[in-house]
Order: sequence, then C-alpha cells, then structure tokens
Amino acid sequence: MAKRDYYEVLGVSKGAAADEIKKSYRKLAIKFHPDKNPGDTEAEEKFKEAAEAYDVLSNEEKKAKYDRFGHAGMGNAGGFGGQGMNMEDIFEHFGDIFGGGFGFGGAQGGRPANRRGSNLRVRVKLTLEEIANGVEKKIKVNKLVHAEGIEYQTCSTCNGTGRMMRVTQTFLGQMQTASACTSCQGTGKIIESSEPGTQPDGLERKESVIEIEIPPGVEEGMQLSVRSKGNDGPMGGPAGDLLVVIEELEHEHFVRDGSNLHYDLYINFANAALGESLEIPTLDGKAKIKIVPGTHSGKILRLRGKGLPSINSYNNGDQLVHVNVWTPQDLSSEEKDILENLKESENFNPNPSGEEKGFFNRMKEFFS
Repeated sequence: MAKRDYYEVLGVSKGAAADEIKKSYRKLAIKFHPDKNPGDTEAEEKFKEAAEAYDVLSNEEKKAKYDRFGHAGMGNAGGFGGQGMNMEDIFEHFGDIFGGGFGFGGAQGGRPANRRGSNLRVRVKLTLEEIANGVEKKIKVNKLVHAEGIEYQTCSTCNGTGRMMRVTQTFLGQMQTASACTSCQGTGKIIESSEPGTQPDGLERKESVIEIEIPPGVEEGMQLSVRSKGNDGPMGGPAGDLLVVIEELEHEHFVRDGSNLHYDLYINFANAALGESLEIPTLDGKAKIKIVPGTHSGKILRLRGKGLPSINSYNNGDQLVHVNVWTPQDLSSEEKDILENLKESENFNPNPSGEEKGFFNRMKEFFS
C-alpha cells in the first residue's frame, strides 16, 4: 500500500505554520493513542503514521527535502531517520506533545516492548532506460527471519509485562520506577523450545527474494526505504526496513545531467555545410533531426521531452544534441587537392557575424 502524503495525514496545507502542524499532530495523537484504543491495531497504525508525518514536517531540513522529492527521495531523512515507528521512539521523542496523563502504557500499567529488527542496505544497479520508465526488481538478500518451530512462554520474572517495577524509599516517601525485564529483555516472553540452529533470540539467517518497485526518475546515490523488508526483530518482533541505494550504469550514448540527457553527434564537413537529415538514438527509440546548411561545430539542438522524468514533477527533461564537425586526420592526395583549392575561397574564411553566438552564450541560452 502506497504511503499517504504527510500533509494529508496531519490534515494541514503545505503552507501551514509550525504551531498549526504541532496542534494538528497532538489532536491526532490523542485520538489514536494506544491507551485510549487498547487492542485496536488500526488506531495504532494511524498513531504511528501521524508520528512519522510530524517527525518530518516539524523538522525544517526534512520538510524541505520532502517538499522537493516526496517519499521516494527521503531515504534516511524520513520519519525517525527512515527507521520506521515504534512506540518507544514516539514517546521518547514526542512525550511533551501529549501533556499530562498520557504516556507509554500509562492506562495499562506497561506493555512488553516489541523490539524491531535492524535495517538492511543493498545497492541496485539501473540502466537509464529502467530509470526512465521505473522498474520492478527481484533481489536476493541474506536476512534474519523468525525461525520456524519456536514455542514461546510467558516470562515468569515479569509475568509477561516486559517490565520490572522497583520501589525505593526516599525522604519524600516511596518512589516507584520501571525498567526492562532482564530475563526477557523487555519482550515479555522467553523461548520454551526451538529447532536446532535457532539463535537465542528466535532468529535464523536465510536467503530471501524481495520484490522492490523503483519509481521513474531516481538518481545516483538516492536511497529508497522499503518498509518492513529488513531483518526480523528478535523474539517475534517486527522487521526493520530494506534501504535501497541507487547506482546508475554508464550508458553507451547518453550522459545524464539531472533530468536532461546529453548526446554527442559527429557529422562531416559536407553535412555541416550542405545540411542533412539524420537519425539519432533516444531512450525510447530513434528520432530524426535536421542539420541546417552552415551548421557550426558546437551547436546544441534540443529534443524536448526526450530526457528523463523528474521524481518530483510530471515533466520530462530534454535530450540535448551537441553537434561536432569531424575533421579527418589522414587525407588522400585527391582530398588534399580539393581542400587546397577551397582554402583559397573567400567563402571559407572565418567571418562570424553578430548573430553567431559564442560557446558561453550558447550554453547560457540552453541552460537558463
């Protein structure tokens, strides 16, 4: 399921002020707080979703990146560093949002910690054609998964709460503090029986095939986060994320510059002087271009919309064709005679007019 827009999650506009974003988040956090909705998994997911949205939109740097690239460009800059939400994270970071009377498990006297698995990072190599169209990839990863055949039992030390309560006497009276149970590491359960080869935390390492969807327009070094496809958490905990780092393969014809593509076209002097219709490659096939008579080396032709899509817009870049007039190095005696005769012609002497643009002016025109 596609992630919802963070502004939509919080019910605010892109121009919302920080106070409005905080107020909206607090309202949602109280509405979907797990202590007000015990056992309601849908409410818990909405609680986490709101926290992730607030983590990004309340941070100027993360918000600017999200406004530019959306979810696909966030990578590690996403909610809680792209690590995903768990209850301890949320209450540790945003405990002040809820005010008095709310806390982690406050209405239920605590709950077992659901330890999350670690993230996995992989590099995926893509061609420009795959980047242009988006692609689904199947990749093999060695990851920690929940072992089969495990039977758990409730931790007798903490009676399944995952927490140990300690009462100390102070000059103000008795003070009660809670800490994670040392017997079950806060999970509330221990392994009763397991298959040979299973780790003490209930995990085993296996090769898995994971399908990932790469959106069009990704760039070299960009990191995408695939939720819950990393290592499984210990003692039945939820999985971490799979972090996919994009690597572009060198192309035979094109050099990428953002959403634009650069292509070097070499023509001979006769074609430059007389003009010619030529066929050149594009990412989606071929295109015909017209070389007008008198074309100079260094001229740039633009094929609009023949570049790459931008990940944060609906428009494609352009393909810029750099015309290079080829000068042969080895000439026959006949060719030399022809050129010697032409060399004496006034028409072949350089005589640039004011209409002829120099290199820097041409570049400024095409990239402005």
